[in-house]
Amino acid sequence: MTGDIVEAARLIGAGIAMIGALGGGIGVGLSIQGAMQGMARNPDAYNNLFVNMLLGVAFSEAIAIYCLVIAFVILFVV
Repeated sequence: MTGDIVEAARLIGAGIAMIGALGGGIGVGLSIQGAMQGMARNPDAYNNLFVNMLLGVAFSEAIAIYCLVIAFVILFVV
C-alpha cells in the first residue's frame, strides 16, 4: 500500500517537473515569431536577428532540458 503511494507521488512529481518544459516551448515559439517578423520588416538585419534568435532558442531549450533531467532524477534516482 505504501509503495503504491510513493510510486504515484514520484510519477506526479515528474509530471509537475515537466511543466517547466512548457515555458521553454513558449519561449522558443515567441523568439522565432519575433525574429521572423523582424526579418520580414527589415531584411538587411537578417544576420543580426538570426544570431540573436539562435541564442534565445538555445537558452529557452536549456530550461526545458533542465526540467527533463529533474523529471528523470525523480523517476529513476529517488
